[in-house]
Amino acid sequence: MVVLMSRCETPSYQRYHSLAQAGPPSLCLPYSYRVLAEMFRSMDTVVAMLFNRRQTPTFTTIKQGVQDMMHRRFEEIHVAQIKNVFPEAFIFRQEKNVPTFSSSSMKKSSYQLTVEPLLPPDHSDDQLVLSASRLLERRHTFHSNLLSLVKQHHKDFLSSLVPPLSVPEDKLTRWHPRFKVDSVPPVQPSTLPQAPPTERMATAQEVLDKARSLITPKMEKALVSLTLQKEDVPQAPDVPQTAASPAQVPTALKGVSQCLLDRIRAKEVQKLQAAMTRDPEVEERLLMMSRLAELARILRSVFVSEKKPALIMEVVCSRMVDSYRSAMSTGEMEKHVRLLAELVSDWLSIVAVRKDSYLKLNRTMELSLVMDRLTHRQKEEELSQHGLPDSL
Repeated sequence: MVVLMSRCETPSYQRYHSLAQAGPPSLCLPYSYRVLAEMFRSMDTVVAMLFNRRQTPTFTTIKQGVQDMMHRRFEEIHVAQIKNVFPEAFIFRQEKNVPTFSSSSMKKSSYQLTVEPLLPPDHSDDQLVLSASRLLERRHTFHSNLLSLVKQHHKDFLSSLVPPLSVPEDKLTRWHPRFKVDSVPPVQPSTLPQAPPTERMATAQEVLDKARSLITPKMEKALVSLTLQKEDVPQAPDVPQTAASPAQVPTALKGVSQCLLDRIRAKEVQKLQAAMTRDPEVEERLLMMSRLAELARILRSVFVSEKKPALIMEVVCSRMVDSYRSAMSTGEMEKHVRLLAELVSDWLSIVAVRKDSYLKLNRTMELSLVMDRLTHRQKEEELSQHGLPDSL
């Protein structure tokens, strides 16, 4: 049990956060990045509220407000990460004599970290406020900067593959299948202004005297003994890590022509590159086409049971929704039916009569022929999106 816990230090809901996101495949952010984006939104909201009331936002006040909004700890390291992602958002200073307006133990004469929002240079004196539209704009900028950081890690991952991949960032629509999004390193914190030292030591003897006055004799003896124990323990020599050669051929592929392996790898690289730059609308169309074969059988059954040459679109979609194995709305089913009529127009046609749309089915055409045409058309569109021929 101890071994398993040591291997999985990060909870599963964080390591596999990207897999649990709803909606179509997209450039989702790692869990830690999404949490940081939410912290920036809360911090910007608290800073804007104080700034618009002409109060000086301090880290102590911001920390309490963010923790109340998120129910999560908010420390200076998070502020340093936010500064690294979006350095143009705030101005940080260490100031004294800042009114706290609270009953905390913070002295008014002590230094405090103040946060001032950085406004664009084109504002006038009567626009010294952080409006809702400006907050939304800053939030989008922060998200874009986070996405750029993940894209850089993704670019490094693609360059480490064999053979390496190169995908333009402006055409990237999804991550590589083997790219572990939630394993991306957290954002590195930037440096924040530190309070100047209040007491200066002139000599080393003064420093030692000050340190000795802060600890008890028993604690001093414990520290000395601990230091001696560490010196007696031999240090393990550093073992150089040698990365396995990526060009090694697995045992199962020994005897296969190297030329054939290179062609297969090149084709796989081309498929992955096309998948990462594919338009989400094209992805949705291919997903719809994969369902048309089953929907065509259901549609033909509806016409056979009704025994009518034409049926209203709304009635047919409602019957097909009840018969389909997965949950689907009537509007989504209508999109599939219209796509079916587009691909096999000589089998299914749509006729508009006043405000209604009617479906007409060519019963003389065999259903097996319709299935073959749908399968062939789906394969053609998939290959055209991959940019590959039918064979190696």
